[in-house]
Amino acid sequence: MANILVIEDEKLLLEVISKKLALSGMNPISCSGGEEALDCLEKLSVMPDVIWLDYHLKGMDGLVFLEAIKKNKKWEKIPVVVVSNSASSDEVHHMLALGINKYILKAEYRLDQIVEAIKEFISSETNNEKSIGG
Repeated sequence: MANILVIEDEKLLLEVISKKLALSGMNPISCSGGEEALDCLEKLSVMPDVIWLDYHLKGMDGLVFLEAIKKNKKWEKIPVVVVSNSASSDEVHHMLALGINKYILKAEYRLDQIVEAIKEFISSETNNEKSIGG
């Protein structure tokens, strides 16, 4: 079962995303902000398979969160999928330069489509690791 760290500051949306991921056979780890997510990463014994990151967060925005995880050797390789309603093309390019694996514009997809994209991403990452590692 894939572990997904979900970072979303809208409480109701976080609950809906987490429920949808669980119903899809994944294990969501819900965080309502960047600071909480960093604390959570510190405490986890097994790193998540992917981080679902909302770009616009209260307090610490997605860019600051990305910079923080990329500075930590234990976290820098965790794939990050940014799911957001708006980011300028400069912000998206900056996030890509920081190593995000995918950017999904929330407004263009239904939640079930985004969950399916996350599942496909994890599946392709797992297959890549198997073919690289033998």
